[in-house]
Amino acid sequence: MNISRITVITTIISIILLLTIPTFYKVIKNHNDNLYRVVEGKIISRAEQCFYDEKCPENEITLKELYEKDYLEEISNPVTKEYYNENSYVLRNKTDFKFIEVE
Repeated sequence: MNISRITVITTIISIILLLTIPTFYKVIKNHNDNLYRVVEGKIISRAEQCFYDEKCPENEITLKELYEKDYLEEISNPVTKEYYNENSYVLRNKTDFKFIEVE
C-alpha cells in the first residue's frame, strides 16, 4: 500500500467515527432520559394519588411512606438497576410535585 491510499482510508474512517460517535451518544442519552422520565412520572403519580386520598398530607412524601401505604412497590433506577433510597421523596409545592432522589 502506498502512503496516499493509507491517508484516504484513515481520513474516511476518521470522518465516519466523527459522525457516528456523537450520534450514538445522543441516542443513548435520550433513551436514558426517557427511562428516568417514565419512572419519575410513576413515582409522582402515586404520590399525587396518596396526597389526594388524604393519606399523605405532608409536603414531602417519601418513597418509604409510599411503600408502607401500598401505593408503590419497591422501584429501581432504570439505568443502574439499583433500588432508589427509601428517603428519596416527592416534594409538593401547592399543586406541583417534583421527585428528589437522595443518594
